[in-house]
Amino acid sequence: MKAYEACTLCPRRCGVNRIKQQSGICAQTAQLRIARAALHMWEEPCISGTRGSGTVFFSGCQLRCIFCQNDSIAQGEVGREISVERLTEIFFELEQKGANNINLVTPDHFIPHIVSAIQRAREQGFTLPFVYNTGSYVSLEALRMLDGWIDVYLPDFKYMDSEHARAYSGAADYPEVAKAALAEMFRQVGPVQFATVDGEAEPMLVRGMLVRHLLLPGAVADAKRVITYLHRTYGNDIYLSLMNQYTPGARVLEHPLLHRKVRRKEYEAWIDAAIELGIEQAFVQEGSAAEESFIPAFDYEGVEAES
Repeated sequence: MKAYEACTLCPRRCGVNRIKQQSGICAQTAQLRIARAALHMWEEPCISGTRGSGTVFFSGCQLRCIFCQNDSIAQGEVGREISVERLTEIFFELEQKGANNINLVTPDHFIPHIVSAIQRAREQGFTLPFVYNTGSYVSLEALRMLDGWIDVYLPDFKYMDSEHARAYSGAADYPEVAKAALAEMFRQVGPVQFATVDGEAEPMLVRGMLVRHLLLPGAVADAKRVITYLHRTYGNDIYLSLMNQYTPGARVLEHPLLHRKVRRKEYEAWIDAAIELGIEQAFVQEGSAAEESFIPAFDYEGVEAES
């Protein structure tokens, strides 16, 4: 795990020695920590299906977005230590529960551990697709460690506006970092591929890239720039997920624009822009998605070995 000795897994390049229990922006040392490992029903239909996506929520995050829905784990406050061997066992346990895939959530700062666990699982005959669920603020060197191990990339593209990125995530360089990261992800997995899966009526995404953007209040112009860039760059070789589930939390108090939910007319204007661009492969959210709870309880379900 040499990558943890002077950590540069994310673009902040803290350079801390996580093996010696130092932690950087991600708030994590070299000890693998997770907060939950369970079936998750609230991803896009081609990820969750009807049986669920086998999600593993990792503790910590290098972005620290002020509107994060998983704030308790992003801040590193919640999580239990596990070994690489235990993570491999969790993959198989989720498979036994009927998972359509293994969904690695906020995993960037633990890439060396994750690659080791996937390799162990594959050597033991594990066949489910691995989904890499990331905020896209990750170094190219780190992403290249994943080449050949990840089947589906599920990245965010949060901002094209560097001022929004600075104000809301403390990362003014986010747009350029994310562009480069998505290009590397696409190089690894190529165009989207779907397949029929036992027990599912609709085809499931088994390879490729599905890019998410969460519409923020007052940010329709930036959201249009995001999908314009993605469509012009990747066309119909990727899927998009156009999300309206933003819910204001306690950490947005200093940003008046973020105090409210997204208005229906804002979301409709964004969807209209997607249609005008000719985007055909996209998921949209209907109704009051922001009223629903998409946030699981980080109660350590599935973390400990089952007796």
